[in-house]
Order: sequence, then structure tokens, then C-alpha cells
Amino acid sequence: WGVLAYEPLSGRLVVEQVYDHQGNVGQGAVPVLVFDAWEHAFYLQYKNQKVDFIDAMWAVVNWQDVARRYEAATSRADVLLLAP
Repeated sequence: WGVLAYEPLSGRLVVEQVYDHQGNVGQGAVPVLVFDAWEHAFYLQYKNQKVDFIDAMWAVVNWQDVARRYEAATSRADVLLLAP
């Protein structure tokens, strides 16, 4: 899996590779866009042409939703802050 996430402590977007969607989630990052690239997601339609699947994925992303998620993540005030 690939995850575009907002990391509130650094104030930056980060790209994470997630191996196990149930137990390998970034610490403190807020997911903005998640992309499943495991074989079960593309093989029936794209066979072994993963690049074609990834190209097609960009056409179906709901960019307005991604923008809303990013806005919500960056406007949160209840993030963990480290004491000096």
C-alpha cells in the first residue's frame, strides 16, 4: 500500500509504504490518500501490467476529497506536541 499522509509535527506531507494495513500505520500521520497496489487490486483487469493500473488510478482519484482531507488534517489543533 502507498499512503500520502500529513505529518503534523513536521507540518509536511510524507509518503509511506505500508506492508500490513492493519498493523503498520504511520505514527501520528494523518492519511490523505491511500493506494492499494497489491496484486488482488489489479490482476483480474490488468494482469501483470501494474504500471497501467497505476496510470489509470490517477484518473479516478477524487481530488476534492483528498483536498478536504488535507485541509482537515492541517487545521487540527489537537496534535501531539513535544515539550521543550
